[in-house]
Amino acid sequence: MITLTIAAILWVALHVVVAGPLRPALVARLGEAAYRGLFSLASALSLGAMIWAYPQAPYVEFWPTTEAVALVPLLVMPVALLFLVASLRPTNPTLAGPDMIMKGELPVVGFTKVTRHPMLWAFSLWAISHMIANGDAATWLLAGAVLFTALNGMGSIDRKRAAKFGVVWQRFADKTSIVPMVAVMEGRQKLSFEDIGWMNILMAAALYALFMWGHAIFFGVPVMPIY
Repeated sequence: MITLTIAAILWVALHVVVAGPLRPALVARLGEAAYRGLFSLASALSLGAMIWAYPQAPYVEFWPTTEAVALVPLLVMPVALLFLVASLRPTNPTLAGPDMIMKGELPVVGFTKVTRHPMLWAFSLWAISHMIANGDAATWLLAGAVLFTALNGMGSIDRKRAAKFGVVWQRFADKTSIVPMVAVMEGRQKLSFEDIGWMNILMAAALYALFMWGHAIFFGVPVMPIY
């Protein structure tokens, strides 16, 4: 548990401190491209450390996994995967380095009408659903670290984009929302099925089928425990 705890702390520190108050000084010293490359490498290493330490951590139970709570990720993950697939579109301005689409105006198109942070919501939904389904200390450390940095990252990205792009970003933020569907419910956006997209749905369904098939193989845990 100590190794997993250290890895989780490093993950959080990397995304909250290094990507936060230390970022300007590091970018000035290393350059934007080098900073992004090193940050991506450090993120991959810290995530790998958490994944490596997770199965070795002792099982400390907060509550048992039951059929009812095991259903939560089964129901939530199709949505999370849809958000993940949609986040990879080039029209997503909250991906790292959106400079190429900042051309005087930032159009609100596609899944951005649902939320301007689809990738971070994908990670958040994964973390929340698995924390509900697995009430043990190791899962809460791993998923909790991911959840904390994802939620923190939404505000952090907004602040960085606002500082860098000023009124262009502000106009975009005024027409979108952090929380999914809020801009639509408030009448700031009109959402159509085309904004969700058949391709996004089909790709998310394919990923879901892959995870359903390979979850026990890759992660050592069946998607629905046998009682």
